[in-house]
Amino acid sequence: MKKRFASIRYSYIISHFQALFLTTVTILSILLTIYVLFHPKWLTSESIFLFISLYIALAFIFSVYVGFKSSGDFKERLDYLSVLITQFANGNYSSRVYSQDADELARIGNELNELGEKLQSQVKSLQRMADEKGELAKTAHKSAVIEERQRLARDLHDAVSQQLFALTMMSEAAVKQLDVNPEIAKEQMEEVATSALQAQTEMRALLLHLRPVHLSGDPLPKGILKLVNELKQKSQISFDVAVDEDLVLSEAKEEHIFRIIQESLSNILRHANATEVKLTVTKRSNEVFVHIRDNGKGFDINNDSMRKTSYGLKTMKERSEELGGTFTIRSNKDEGTYIDIRIPF
Repeated sequence: MKKRFASIRYSYIISHFQALFLTTVTILSILLTIYVLFHPKWLTSESIFLFISLYIALAFIFSVYVGFKSSGDFKERLDYLSVLITQFANGNYSSRVYSQDADELARIGNELNELGEKLQSQVKSLQRMADEKGELAKTAHKSAVIEERQRLARDLHDAVSQQLFALTMMSEAAVKQLDVNPEIAKEQMEEVATSALQAQTEMRALLLHLRPVHLSGDPLPKGILKLVNELKQKSQISFDVAVDEDLVLSEAKEEHIFRIIQESLSNILRHANATEVKLTVTKRSNEVFVHIRDNGKGFDINNDSMRKTSYGLKTMKERSEELGGTFTIRSNKDEGTYIDIRIPF
């Protein structure tokens, strides 16, 4: 009931009552003034009371009728505008409101119609951009897959294939020396074993690249520990790992950070000849801090001849920057490699 009396229609009728009240007071004041100053015989207190009563009764009836009827049209037009705005809020930008009048409500309706046309046009533009973005994403994904395949093929050829070829040559030489000079044959077989171990390490690192880039539903800390435990079983490297188990990030950030760590450990396994690796993942202020250090042979970061690692480092840097973070690397020959990554929340 309270809401009903707060509507525009009843406010409109009340405004008529207010006008009626002011008019009645004005007429009564005029009649009383005439009565006091001039005392006309036709103007008595009874006639004043009768006139005012009749006036109030008739004015009340007309005020209710006129106010209710005229406010009905006004309310109906406002309802049309309200429905139009609701349609816009629900995403139906093709709705329109039409009016034959030329007042303020008609102007508001025309402005809302123009707004609907602009919103409809913007939605079409956004849909077109979304389609184009989807096509670009598909193209980029295909290019990335092709590039990754080419890199793996190149690595297989440059590393494993050459090592297997060397193993074949060394094995044939050892067989020839077996009867002639057993000592030389023994040394060559030891070299074969060493080369086979290197080829095995190289293959494990390449297989690490073929793992899914997602965490298979595991949180980031658990995924990192599973990855490190797997590498412990397949390599002679000693790992010192400190991961904040309370770290909670979005799925996209977790996947990127996991892939960066995966890439870094793969590079260490393949190229660093390291025996110790320290991995720290923790939360500092409003950022995630990742520190990776190894005691391997290191390299000159200013020398771009390190073709085998440069692609991996570039990928890690790009992934960090995609998350709005920073990627810093320090390395010197025979001094190991230090990688610091900062990703904002």
